[in-house]
Amino acid sequence: PLQYALCIYAYLREVEDGLSIRKDFLSGCFVNGKMRAVLIDWLIEVHSQFKLLQETLYMTIYIIDKFLQVEGFTIRRNKLQLVGVSAMFIASKVQDMYAPEINDFVYITDNSYTSADISQIELRMLSSLGFNFSRPLPLHFLRRNSKAGDVDVLQHTVAKYLIEISLLEYDMAHLPPSLLAAAALFLSLRLLEPEATLANTWSATLQHYSSYSAMDMLPVVCKLAQVLTRRDESKLQAVHTKYMNKKFMKVAGMADLQGEVVQKLAKKQIASL
Repeated sequence: PLQYALCIYAYLREVEDGLSIRKDFLSGCFVNGKMRAVLIDWLIEVHSQFKLLQETLYMTIYIIDKFLQVEGFTIRRNKLQLVGVSAMFIASKVQDMYAPEINDFVYITDNSYTSADISQIELRMLSSLGFNFSRPLPLHFLRRNSKAGDVDVLQHTVAKYLIEISLLEYDMAHLPPSLLAAAALFLSLRLLEPEATLANTWSATLQHYSSYSAMDMLPVVCKLAQVLTRRDESKLQAVHTKYMNKKFMKVAGMADLQGEVVQKLAKKQIASL
């Protein structure tokens, strides 16, 4: 019922505030934002290969970021892949009915690590996160907003694509999932409705259910547009390849994602939009 949903989402926003990622959480660590991006790009491929739930990917990245925020100064770069597979191992056990075996993760790293290595860092991760990784995911908020805004499957899928390309961006890792989800849907609606303007894209209903106004989201919307404009020159193409699949309506290939509106937003030229 509706009254439950309201309470549940109010609660999720509280949980989100309590389980946040700091801005610049890797400063002083051996691992930097570029290495994090390479790891996440590879994990997105692994996630597809193992056919895991969408939620598992988001949870994996949260566990990695939270662990590096707490323990990053002790993790050398040659152990980063180990951190990545161990996080996905934990997330898949929480989310998926049929999680891959530990040896599947050993295999996927070309035997760079043993199952004992994975078990050992898994325990460290569980302990440094206090066994708490129940952070709400962008997907939870996106589903809620899409339902409230009565958006179609294409608009929802483009928003998912936008969230997923932002997962590689170190300077977006600290954004609350609810804000990221709202901004991605906002940009998707603006790009796919030719008559829309920045002023009328976000309906009163969407503002009510997301609790974000268009003005709250604009900096993140511009940031997402910047990520879109840079995507072709990046070597990291896992999300792009994934969303060229028929299952995701090949949204990564849509001309609208390269169009004039994206270029202007990326440069923050919002007056004419």
